[in-house]
Amino acid sequence: MTDRLKTLSEHRCFGGTQRFLEHDSREIGLPMRFSVFLPPQAERGPVPAVLYLAGLTCSEETFMVKAGAQRLAAELGLALIAPDTSPRGPGAEDIEGATASWDFGIGAGFYLDATEAPWAAHWRLESWLIHELLPLVAQALPVDGERIGIFGHSMGGHGALTLALRHPGRFQSLSALAPICAPTQCPWGEKAFNGYLGADRSQWLAHDASALMQSQTVAPFPEGILVDQGLADKFLAEQLHPHLFEAACASAGQPLTLRRHAGYDHGYYFIQSFVADHLAHHGRSLLRA
Repeated sequence: MTDRLKTLSEHRCFGGTQRFLEHDSREIGLPMRFSVFLPPQAERGPVPAVLYLAGLTCSEETFMVKAGAQRLAAELGLALIAPDTSPRGPGAEDIEGATASWDFGIGAGFYLDATEAPWAAHWRLESWLIHELLPLVAQALPVDGERIGIFGHSMGGHGALTLALRHPGRFQSLSALAPICAPTQCPWGEKAFNGYLGADRSQWLAHDASALMQSQTVAPFPEGILVDQGLADKFLAEQLHPHLFEAACASAGQPLTLRRHAGYDHGYYFIQSFVADHLAHHGRSLLRA
C-alpha cells in the first residue's frame, strides 16, 4: 500500500513529522495531494487522527502552514490529515472554462460527488475521502482508522458537518470553524450545487448540514458538536447562517456549543485563536483508553 504514496516533502515538527504526499486516486481519476502530521507518539504505534477540510481557494498546505495546530497535536498524540480541496492539474484544468457562469471549480470541491457534466468525471471528493483516502492513510501510515474525528473551516466546515452526518459512525467527533451551515440558502452553495448537482434543488438537501440535522431522529454526536463563529466575519450574514444549524440541532436534540466571538473575522488568525479548543474537543473523544 505504501507504494501508492509519493512523498513530496517531509519535515521534522515538534518531535513528529510533517509530510506532504500524493497518490493516484482511483475515485478521482487524477493524482491527489494531501498532508499528514504524525505526532511523536506515532513512532510507537497507530494514533487517532483528525481530518481537517479547508475552505475555498485553499489546498492541502494551507492548514498545516497557517493554523499552528502541530504543537498541541504533538502534545495530545493526534495525527492531522488535510486533503486538497479539489482535483488539480491536467484533466482538471481542462474544464476550467466551464466556470464562466459560476466562479467555482479548481480549489472548490465542496466535498461532494458531482453528478453534472463536466464535473462528474473527476469531482468526487466525498468518495475520495471516505472510501479511498482514509483507508489508505490507515493502511500505509501509523494512524488508527477506527478513531477519526473531522473538522473544517468555511467550505470545509460545510464538508465536515455534512460528511459526518451522511456517514454515521465513521467519525467519532465533529467540530467546525465558520462553516457554511445551510448551503441551499446562500449564494456560494447555490452556485456550487447548481453546477455540481444540477438544477433540481431537492437533490441539494442531501448536502445541507442544517437539513441533514433537521432529519435526525436521535442525536448523532451525543457528546456534542463544537462550532466557532467570528462576529466580524464579512460572510456571516449572507453565506454562513449558523443560526439555522443551531435551530436544527435544537430540534434534533443534538448538543451543540456554538460560540460567537466579537471582533473575529473569517481568516486564519481566527482559526489560530481557537484551533487548540477544537483539538482538545476531538481529543476528549478520540484519546480514551
